Amino acid sequence: MTDAARRATHPARYAVGMFGTSIPINLIKGSMILFYVDLLGLDVRIYGIVMVAYAIIDAIDNPLLGFLSDRTRTRWGRRRPWLLVGAPVLAVGTIALFAVPDSLDGAGLVIWFATFVIICEASDSMLNANYGALLPELFPREKERSVANSLRQGFQLLALVVSLALTPWLTTSVFGTEQTTGGFTITAVLYSVLALAVILYMTLGIREDPQVEDEARPPLLGTIKVILTNPRFWQIGAASACYLSAMGLVLTGVQLYVRYSLGLQVAYAMYLQGVVILATVGFLALWTRVVRTRGAPFTWRLAFVLLALGFIPLYLAHDLLTAILAGLFLGVGYSGMLASNDLVIARVLDEDAAVNGVRREGIFLAAFGFFGRLGGAVVGGALASLGLFFGYYSGDDPGTQADAAWRVYVCVYPMGLAALGAVIAFLTPVPDNVRERVSSSAPRVSPAPGRD
Repeated sequence: MTDAARRATHPARYAVGMFGTSIPINLIKGSMILFYVDLLGLDVRIYGIVMVAYAIIDAIDNPLLGFLSDRTRTRWGRRRPWLLVGAPVLAVGTIALFAVPDSLDGAGLVIWFATFVIICEASDSMLNANYGALLPELFPREKERSVANSLRQGFQLLALVVSLALTPWLTTSVFGTEQTTGGFTITAVLYSVLALAVILYMTLGIREDPQVEDEARPPLLGTIKVILTNPRFWQIGAASACYLSAMGLVLTGVQLYVRYSLGLQVAYAMYLQGVVILATVGFLALWTRVVRTRGAPFTWRLAFVLLALGFIPLYLAHDLLTAILAGLFLGVGYSGMLASNDLVIARVLDEDAAVNGVRREGIFLAAFGFFGRLGGAVVGGALASLGLFFGYYSGDDPGTQADAAWRVYVCVYPMGLAALGAVIAFLTPVPDNVRERVSSSAPRVSPAPGRD
């Protein structure tokens, strides 16, 4: 991509899209268990089965959507048409997921839940396969890529403030109560409209490389073979899966951790989640500097270690104050992962494009997304284990060890996953930024105003 073409897309315009793509899916992940299991009484075993099916479907549609995106050739680019389709579908699916008719119960409730959670999953996959694929294409040099990535992670954290920290307060105090579901419906409508507006703003402002229209379309079987025979894909993908699954458990369980393990009302989750997010934001600039001075691989490995250690104080917390202090430690490692994980993955995409002469970021990123989407199966399995080990089956049947159940779910399981990810990261060779070397050999024009 020429520098003139890259200059047409400002990093902030691209980065703000992360705010829009993050709000609906984080509302879903952060409140779905509370909504369906604790409030509507869906059995955790049924919930677990649906989430395993969710993960299987995700494993199929992610690479397919990425492949179709790579082969798309339109006057508006490869990625923009998919973003324009996925955004409204995700918005509608999110609203429906939290607008369950009062008459639904039993099998009807299960069907409603399964239908709309899978619709949300598919549209989220469509958005993220295309949005993420734009990062290495628009910003080939690691310096500017790290800035764009940090900006988008900052917007993601802002989205977490809105969709996680504010949600318990909005759903239980502003629009509803601790024991009713109406607040979730109103909140879902507000978040979906906001997300749709932001995604459309981002999509209409990005400028893809017009030279791609003349490139050959990547073949399906050849691409699959290249991906499956690439050892770095498996190694880095497995490490990323550990990180994403660990944070997925925290995201889905923190409200019930507050209710059962800390003995507080769900609304207090706002303070715990807010502190973790603010700590993450505060350390993001520092981690970005580490990336630019020591490189993404060093940062990635260090962040993994700190993330695993950060769960120990959270496990030992016994009230809101100690949980908030523990959240500060957790935010350090989480911030480092946000600053480095996507950059490590992008290097694999760069290497493939340089070695094979074909740009197929969509299917490669979607294939990496398969590892992240395994988090759905991990969540389902971990949730089902609470019934087996602690007797927690639902809000209607929480058993006598709900405190220990949610402490293990939010702290012990994620710590084990993060520790495993750290081991894999230290054993994995990360490729150089090949695209940066190629880009640096070309003449460079002055950057656009406002760019770092």
